[in-house]
Amino acid sequence: MSAPRSRRLALGVLATGALMTILDGSIVTVAMPAIQRDLHFSPTGLSWVVNAYLIAFGSLLLLAGRLGDLIGRRTMFLGGTALFTAASVLAGVAGSPATLVAARFLQGVGSAAAVAVSLGILVTLFPDAAERARAFAVFAFTGAAGAAIGQVAGGLLTDALGWHWIFLINLPIGLATIALAARTLPADRGLGLAAGADVAGAVLVTGGLMLGIYTVVTIERYGATSAHTLGLGALAVALVAGFVV
Repeated sequence: MSAPRSRRLALGVLATGALMTILDGSIVTVAMPAIQRDLHFSPTGLSWVVNAYLIAFGSLLLLAGRLGDLIGRRTMFLGGTALFTAASVLAGVAGSPATLVAARFLQGVGSAAAVAVSLGILVTLFPDAAERARAFAVFAFTGAAGAAIGQVAGGLLTDALGWHWIFLINLPIGLATIALAARTLPADRGLGLAAGADVAGAVLVTGGLMLGIYTVVTIERYGATSAHTLGLGALAVALVAGFVV
């Protein structure tokens, strides 16, 4: 396989990973009424089908990026995509609200692991500035298109096959992505776990981001000026400030 073709395939793999991540954040919204009817979600509980994914994804990006530096970016991408794919199957066969919410959280963890290292891999793949700019444009366009595609795909899959398939469709896509990634992404050794990480900093920033996102997504339930929102918001800011210090 020629080097240019290999790089194009690798770009396609990374773009597909980004597409799955963005799709999964939007495709589920169309199927929410069907999920609620089938699994008997309460109105409040139903929101956590989306919130669990967003909290895990948004809060773990920085930590996942650091772990990618330690164990290798390709390893991190493969592991994240594998976790996302397995969690998608779990979500597709979920028979209770708790199982679905847990699967969505795991999907967010897998997505964070894969996306956090994607741009670093692109920089390695395309050292030339002009080629890198084009690769970044393709990557960004794919992610931006995912939100619109998710709305359409979610409706079609839910109407034709049932809501389970908005998750199960990730199985063949995820397996193909893993197979191609193993062949096309550049191998890198990483710094090694012995290099260590700022554990205190990782705990502070991850905890702060997770708590901050949780506070935002629960504003509708508790109110913007409630003691719950203001207290958790202040704690989240304190944790992030501790990380900066």
